[in-house]
Amino acid sequence: MPRARPARLQHIAGIGVDRMGALADASGRDFLRLENLDTDIPPDPAAVARTRAAAANDADNSYLPFVGQARLRATVARHVARLSGVPYSGERNCVISAGGLSGILNVLLATVEVGDEVIVTDPTYAGLINRIRLVGGVPKFVPFVFTAGGPWRLDRQALRDAMGPRVTAMLLMSPSMPCGGCLEAGDWALVAELCGAHDLTLILDAAMERLLFDGRRPLHPAGLPGMAQRTITVGSCAKELRMIGWRVGWIVAPERFMPDLIAVSLANVVVPVGIAQDAVATALENSAGGLESYVQELQARRDVLVRELAGLPFGLPAGGWSMLLRASDFGIDGATLSARLLEQGVCATAMSGWGETHGEQYLRFVFANEPAPRLTGLGARVRAALGLT
Repeated sequence: MPRARPARLQHIAGIGVDRMGALADASGRDFLRLENLDTDIPPDPAAVARTRAAAANDADNSYLPFVGQARLRATVARHVARLSGVPYSGERNCVISAGGLSGILNVLLATVEVGDEVIVTDPTYAGLINRIRLVGGVPKFVPFVFTAGGPWRLDRQALRDAMGPRVTAMLLMSPSMPCGGCLEAGDWALVAELCGAHDLTLILDAAMERLLFDGRRPLHPAGLPGMAQRTITVGSCAKELRMIGWRVGWIVAPERFMPDLIAVSLANVVVPVGIAQDAVATALENSAGGLESYVQELQARRDVLVRELAGLPFGLPAGGWSMLLRASDFGIDGATLSARLLEQGVCATAMSGWGETHGEQYLRFVFANEPAPRLTGLGARVRAALGLT
């Protein structure tokens, strides 16, 4: 007898990345790897050395402390305080998670009731959408405005219109994954206004908040009037610190949220990777020194894609690791273009399930894992896949 699928999984969608990566790995071909949020830019050498030392250190080979090691919690609290202007304590305001997405799930479990609506931008990473649904919440999409060749802009009126009695939280990310859209000062001011007026919790996915292009600077909404007591920040070592395999994230929140956040954390993964935590503290402390050159490299790669795709309907990322191309302008969807690009030696992921207004009609190019010289020539491959050459 076939087993009935649990109701909580009814709307859980695949993210496509794993399938595309497996195809490329199994092919034996030298694909241009634009499908997955990996990076070839190495982490801080001091953090790598600390990881090696921790592997032989008995204190790091431990379940304890369940909420995360004291040095990392203190380092994270200082980091978020520096960006937001809000005084946080590692002891009172921080719990370490087994990666950023584990932190997101824990926050949702601790704050969202079954049936609650959670505001997200459109497009949004399918993994965030899935986690809202997994806890019984309902994602409510607020679109970015797409302009071919221009930056993505938040539709502020749509955000106002999305307010309703079932909305209890916003889950926002800037720059957003996958499009690289950034919330400007006026956007965050509106978010703060609406959160205050409707008593909403703001869950900030801060995984890429410092990966900003064209001179932009981070804007942390917890520092806005009235937001310190309703903002929960979830960060990660994966994107900004380039420590994907370490699987360490963090949650920084007002004290009133901490008992529930800790309870969920202990019921979920219990504790993040012990041998990784102090290395992440080292990398986070050192990150300001190496961040500028890292962002410059990412921006240079983005700019290669801008030149290669000139004249095609792409959205300009203001930060992050990826760029979207609208395939529907050519009468096909992102999945069709993805399949055609495999024939051109390019592995890229379609955006099915990543949004409503901006979903299956797009293809995503991740530029974090391929150096600029290898990205040169992408335009000719895309145009061949589109039948334009």
